[in-house]
Amino acid sequence: MTASTRAIELAHVAAKAADKRLGFDIVALDVSNNMPLTDIFLLVSGRNERMVLSIADEIEDAMRDIGQRTLRREGRREGRWVLLDFNDIVVHVFHEEERMFYGLERLWNDAPVVKLDIGAEDAESADSAPEAQS
Repeated sequence: MTASTRAIELAHVAAKAADKRLGFDIVALDVSNNMPLTDIFLLVSGRNERMVLSIADEIEDAMRDIGQRTLRREGRREGRWVLLDFNDIVVHVFHEEERMFYGLERLWNDAPVVKLDIGAEDAESADSAPEAQS
């Protein structure tokens, strides 16, 4: 079993939103073989609590814009690890220290990585933009 097309689409939307708020180490893991409740874990890091909350807010806004409801949210008060459940994907926005400590990549090391191509569209649009004349 692999992640659904819908889950992959949602992961792209969430990853792009996280990238917009300077989230880093963005990784999508296909956990559909081992997790009956969701298809993809999206892992994102932020440098501080404020950044973690900003990334989580941007992801929720982007998902809301495409009609995807947040089913559950945890950890907003502390801003160290915010979990956002969108059914097909679960987004984990970590403070970088928490991400290293909990090491979800180590726990799910057998899960395939979903390719995200974050920023590829931005690079393409920059390539096709007319050059400034001197």
